Amino acid sequence: MPITQLPLNKSASSDPWGDFVNVFRRGHLPLPQVWADVFGPLRKGAVDDFVIVGQIGQSLDGRIATESGHSKYINGPAGLVHLHRLRALVDAVIVGVGTAIADDPQLTVRQVSGPQPARVVIDPKRRLCAGARVFADDGVRRLLITAEGKGGRAPAGVEIIALPEVDGKIPPSAILLALAGCGMRRMLIEGGANTVSRFLAAGCLDRLHVMVAPIILGAGGPGLILPPLERADQASRMPVRVHKIDDDVLFDCDLSDQRVALGVAKKSM
Repeated sequence: MPITQLPLNKSASSDPWGDFVNVFRRGHLPLPQVWADVFGPLRKGAVDDFVIVGQIGQSLDGRIATESGHSKYINGPAGLVHLHRLRALVDAVIVGVGTAIADDPQLTVRQVSGPQPARVVIDPKRRLCAGARVFADDGVRRLLITAEGKGGRAPAGVEIIALPEVDGKIPPSAILLALAGCGMRRMLIEGGANTVSRFLAAGCLDRLHVMVAPIILGAGGPGLILPPLERADQASRMPVRVHKIDDDVLFDCDLSDQRVALGVAKKSM
């Protein structure tokens, strides 16, 4: 697992990250090497025409929050910059309603240059209030994923996508296919832990970025919540790249071998 150190700051006279975003989105030009190792795999899908990346920040002992629920900020400033860089590269950023209520995130690109992604909230029971910041009317596309048959009006300009539930939950693959129908090709599953875990368990992630901070919380919310295994040798293993980002360490996990095809699968050459 090679460990690389990523640059953090742009110079006063230029914006290399902004240049990277422009080249990344053009699709056919070679990427500047400075960020190519960590962000290059998000450019094109290995399974189909979509790229789905999950992101989670946690402590060394695998906690995303203290026992009281406090989580700002487990990762350092560089971890936040990395998250905003991910947002700048995707078409849509997706969170579950629990995260939207608990953190009231903006889901915007503020720390770096780049276009603002569409904001998507998975809210099957329509729990999120109209004043949530993800619904802010700032010119960015906003979408609400909810269960069929749930009433209520969405805030002005927010698109509603009603999907059938299976065993009381909306399948991650159905969510991604619906968003693909809205023109989304590259998507970030940002949180919370339950939402990222559900997409992982469903085989709906191409990559998983786990940003580990050099702290130990001892107790609190776990980063990933998956079905238990009887034996350690039953655990899935995957290719991993490791990148040092200031004090944090990013584990970039390649899940393409586990990813289910959402559209027409790519043909082998």
